[in-house]
Amino acid sequence: MEQFSKVCEMMMLLCFAVGWPVSIIKTLRTKIVKGKSSLFMVIVILGYVFGIIYKITSGFDWVSYIYIFNIVIVCTDLFLYFYYSKNR
Repeated sequence: MEQFSKVCEMMMLLCFAVGWPVSIIKTLRTKIVKGKSSLFMVIVILGYVFGIIYKITSGFDWVSYIYIFNIVIVCTDLFLYFYYSKNR
């Protein structure tokens, strides 16, 4: 049952991760960040940080790497937000 829980957690994280590359590609293509929220992205990053802290305290496993991947993706989108925010 524990393995099933990890698979479900992994699938949840992968579903969350799907939208961020689309957002990044759109920003790179249009160089417009109108409608994006830096506060929202920071909250999402904090959520992933707390998920990683949980993984560290309960046993770092292969699902932990998806948390790290998601943080990198969201941080990239946040960087692009600030980089192109002058175009708002």
